[in-house]
Amino acid sequence: MAAVVAATALKGRGARNARVLRGILSGATANKASQNRTRALQSHSSPEGKEEPEPVSPELEYIPRKRGKNPMKAVGLAWYSLYTRTWLGYLFYRQQLRRARNRYPKGHSKTQPRLFNGVKVLPIPVLSDNYSYLIIDTQAGLAVAVDPSDPRAVQASIEKERVNLVAILCTHKHWDHSGGNRDLSRWHRDCRVYGSPQDGIPYLTHPLCHQDVVSVGRLQIRALATPGHTQGHLVYLLDGEPYKGPSCLFSGDLLFLSGCGRTFEGTAETMLSSLDTVLDLGDDTLLWPGHEYAEENLGFAGVVEPENLARERKMQWVQRQRMERKSTCPSTLGEERAYNPFLRTHCLALQEALGPGPGPTGDDSCSRAQLLEELRRLKDTHKSK
Repeated sequence: MAAVVAATALKGRGARNARVLRGILSGATANKASQNRTRALQSHSSPEGKEEPEPVSPELEYIPRKRGKNPMKAVGLAWYSLYTRTWLGYLFYRQQLRRARNRYPKGHSKTQPRLFNGVKVLPIPVLSDNYSYLIIDTQAGLAVAVDPSDPRAVQASIEKERVNLVAILCTHKHWDHSGGNRDLSRWHRDCRVYGSPQDGIPYLTHPLCHQDVVSVGRLQIRALATPGHTQGHLVYLLDGEPYKGPSCLFSGDLLFLSGCGRTFEGTAETMLSSLDTVLDLGDDTLLWPGHEYAEENLGFAGVVEPENLARERKMQWVQRQRMERKSTCPSTLGEERAYNPFLRTHCLALQEALGPGPGPTGDDSCSRAQLLEELRRLKDTHKSK
């Protein structure tokens, strides 16, 4: 039965992914080794040795992508449920991690740290297009990791920087953001794991609520509740005041350069409210997203706002960066307001082109949510060139 559900969910999503999943499923039902693996996972022992992460939450997920295809393509309910509620999600994540390590031994993109007055933000390229981050108090030698999906890559950066990891900040539960929690918390015994208690984050030790502040040395990092992609999604805002620099937003899968995340566990109204939380922040806030989606997202933005000159200029810069496999992080929230269609649902031109317009009472909250929903639908079916 599971094989039938999975095959249906995968229909039209690529023969290669279908073959991989059918192989996993057939092994789970007909192969003794897979049954042993299942029991090992359920007893919290890794199938590949003690250095690898183990599944600890039934609500974790990895959504595969095909090279050259839109990573935000439509994902069926059966597919999402399979990868968030069963151990198969863990197995597929482990497979994707191995493939990415082999394909990108030095990471999928070339990144540069940002240095401020005693603070360093270091992007770490992981998997095929994810970013983890180290936030470092250089004077105290203390580090915070954000969404450490590949513990080996994050640990290598920790050792290179010669810092002590004291905290992990998880934006949400999905494996491609939380996969390194187990190993890193074991390798660094005093390390605390922060995140939302609503999201089933593995190895969570310190639950956070909206507006809670995590203090590490001179780092002051505020958690902001931004549900929609998942029920308990958080973003993290590094206050720039203590080091006299710009604030930094680590947005996970809420906000990308010229894009936003899929609404898997919420409504358009929920996601709109979360994006408005970000819109309240200053224009000079640096945006550090969870994925390298810039070129594809800007391509879509050009479809819905073809006359947007700010988008065209940014696209030219991004294309130059990506030709050399350079990271496009960070952008600023001021830039995003100019070309990110998911932050521009208040713009009359976009409303006239795609939306129903304000209601008879003049309250545009409903129309903005409907416009966001339509944008998300169009983005899910958009095929990048």
